[in-house]
Amino acid sequence: MELTLIQKIAIYALPVIFAITVHEAAHGYAARYFGDMTAQLEGRITLNPLRHIDPIGTILVPALTMLAGGILFGWAKPVPVDFSRLRNPKKDMLWVAAAGPASNLAMAIIWALVFSFSEHAPAAFVTPLAYMAQAGVMINVVLLVLNLLPLPPLDGGRIAVSLLPNRLAYQFSKLERFGFIILIVLLFTGVLYQIMMPFIQGVFWLIGAITT
Repeated sequence: MELTLIQKIAIYALPVIFAITVHEAAHGYAARYFGDMTAQLEGRITLNPLRHIDPIGTILVPALTMLAGGILFGWAKPVPVDFSRLRNPKKDMLWVAAAGPASNLAMAIIWALVFSFSEHAPAAFVTPLAYMAQAGVMINVVLLVLNLLPLPPLDGGRIAVSLLPNRLAYQFSKLERFGFIILIVLLFTGVLYQIMMPFIQGVFWLIGAITT
């Protein structure tokens, strides 16, 4: 069934907001657990989406990429983390960075379960719930894979910095100033799609194996 623009917005809005909000809140929770209270003091450890939404990155860009039929792309206001305040900054950076993608994996599994049970919903809700669940799985899998790319300032870049020896980590971290530009170039040249698709398919297979 071909969805209208209004139907697409209605189906994707909730999964997008949840995916991005929980992702950012997870970073804040992990940072607080490992000793950095910055996000806590700025009121960013919350599931209130208004604290995390970026009008361009959370609304406009995802809407445009969704309508264009490409990889859903977007971002929220990053949760502030002062890695120097973590108890073991280089080691704990890995867990703080990994918390966001881990939350997306958890949400993708939850949406997959919602899809499995959608056929048991009242008749009027079966189709919209199934579409929303499919959107939830897709959005979270894409965000999971995107954020794990080893490119600062993405979460995968932070994880790489945490794992690399100190000298290599310092040199690699210098890429952060160019990271967003590199990402945009990869997106608009189609290279990002080619890099991500095998991993996206792999995560879909994993979720299917877990939920069936």
